[in-house]
Amino acid sequence: MGGGGWAETSLQEKSFGGGTPDSLPERERPKLRHIDKYVRAELPCLSKRYTVAVLTCVGFMISFGMRCNMAMAKLQFQRINETDEADHGLGVLNNATNTAAHLPTGRDLPHKKWSVATESMVDSSFFWGYLLTQVPGGFLASKYPATRIFGLAIVTSSVLNLLVPGATEIHPTFVILVRICQGLVEGFTYPACHGIWRHWAPPLERSRLATLAFCGSYAGIVIGMPLCGLLTSAISWRASFYAYGILGVIWFVIWLWMAFERPSKHPFISLSELKYIEDSLGSTTQQSVPTIATTPWSSFLTSMPVYAIIVANFCRSWNFYMLVLFQASFLQERYNLEIAETGFLGSLPHLVMTIIVPSGGHLADTLRKRGIMSTTMVRKLFNCGGFGMEGFFFLIVAYSTTAKGATWALTFGVAFSGFAISGFNVNHLDIAPRYASILMGMSNGIGTIAGLICPIVIDNLTSDRKSESWTPVFISAACVHFCGVIFYGIFASGELQPWAEPPPEEAGMGAEALPGPGAPGGKWDPMEGSAPPPRPAVPPPPYSAVAAPDATQPLAQSTNPFAYGAVAQGGSTNPFSSSALNAAWDTAPAQDAYMSAPQPVQPEATDSYMHGSVHDRAY
Repeated sequence: MGGGGWAETSLQEKSFGGGTPDSLPERERPKLRHIDKYVRAELPCLSKRYTVAVLTCVGFMISFGMRCNMAMAKLQFQRINETDEADHGLGVLNNATNTAAHLPTGRDLPHKKWSVATESMVDSSFFWGYLLTQVPGGFLASKYPATRIFGLAIVTSSVLNLLVPGATEIHPTFVILVRICQGLVEGFTYPACHGIWRHWAPPLERSRLATLAFCGSYAGIVIGMPLCGLLTSAISWRASFYAYGILGVIWFVIWLWMAFERPSKHPFISLSELKYIEDSLGSTTQQSVPTIATTPWSSFLTSMPVYAIIVANFCRSWNFYMLVLFQASFLQERYNLEIAETGFLGSLPHLVMTIIVPSGGHLADTLRKRGIMSTTMVRKLFNCGGFGMEGFFFLIVAYSTTAKGATWALTFGVAFSGFAISGFNVNHLDIAPRYASILMGMSNGIGTIAGLICPIVIDNLTSDRKSESWTPVFISAACVHFCGVIFYGIFASGELQPWAEPPPEEAGMGAEALPGPGAPGGKWDPMEGSAPPPRPAVPPPPYSAVAAPDATQPLAQSTNPFAYGAVAQGGSTNPFSSSALNAAWDTAPAQDAYMSAPQPVQPEATDSYMHGSVHDRAY
């Protein structure tokens, strides 16, 4: 990502509006909050849309860092149990525990050793709740401010994370319940993120903005694994739960201060950036909010591009959650590494991926912007190439005999999979931007099924704790990715789907548009129940000379001067075509009786010449 994409006012923003920021019309700004009078809600050297992307990235870092807490805690539980068994003559210490490393006291041990079944339930319980709120999260992100939904999801999960240590001391059932609740609230995060970009991401910057936000998922693992390993080894397994819970609360306060629902509600956004975002998005953000009744479910279920995204999400979720939940166990059981070592080595692949994900997004947008490849080809190339290379390197991991070889293979494999995020994970915004958050909820919800199945399968494959048990684990992971490559390569698309357009009666109505009276037959008549008030004579010419509208005449041919924004006007019959009239209109006094007269209900204006106040309009 070059500096031009991050700058406060890029050249692209300036050229998009056809002028410099000084030549742009002034816009009415939102009222400043009390804190805004002392500290501006912005990050230095970052445009407002990239500020939102960075804050979203940090939110995902906290969210996915919390998922590393239990993986490291389980390793500590296992070591304590093995130590106690050895002290009582019930077992023999293995090489991993026969060290001078710090071993916590008995008070750190859960009341009862967890069985394989209990561990599987604890690992998968998060995804039970995560699955349930994906699609509802998409609808909520469409109906309510997506920024608020995203922030509340992260802070609620952080508060629940503070309860996990206490629940562990009581009984595994309470741990399962807390983690189910965490999954329920975090299920809103990905759909809400797509809801955020519906208002903030220009079409040619979707890949880079979305991948910058999503790379927080992998940066969270990069920081989470070593940090949790250090806190667990040096202090206690409880420390990482408390640390991430507090970090989540602090992040939420900053998020409330700096994140806004849409650009027009940001008090400090530059006019050039505001115009660039709004003009590039066009009327997509003015369309009515989809409801359960208006959502084309049958089209979703019969669209192969939708199934391609779902299959890709499932394949990626299987391997991602496999690494998050079991990579530390794999390195310890197969190569006898210490807990702190597993944290640092396990974070290396995700560190490389954190760099690859936003870089891949920038490259994908560049290929599309310059016309080198179509959007469909870009999505297929990045997704299939990333999945295929990760599957290939997983086969190398399966038969690797050294920790160094396995770590390098994992690093290259996970790094290549970073390009896939610029494929399937952004594809929702390509095929149906209006339903992107709902589609994200669907695909991520079905992908979550992988998070339910994966722990059960892997726990049973490795129940004997032998090093060779991990070979079929990585072979099966490679096969999952190869299946994803084939399906996505055949059926994926990057083009707007026909069913993604709103119904004709909703096309011009925004979420905030006033409902008009319904005419017989379901058609809306903007003039029903109201007649235009007489306009005082303002030379030239007097408005009394304008003919009254003919009710029997089609709306497209009406001479009604007040039907702007709804239909195309005729040439000579439209009084707005006179430049002299426009000048007189703009110079009319504010207390004009016409300005205070009741106006007929109109659909929301989407044409550029009706934006802003009267003095801002360019006819």
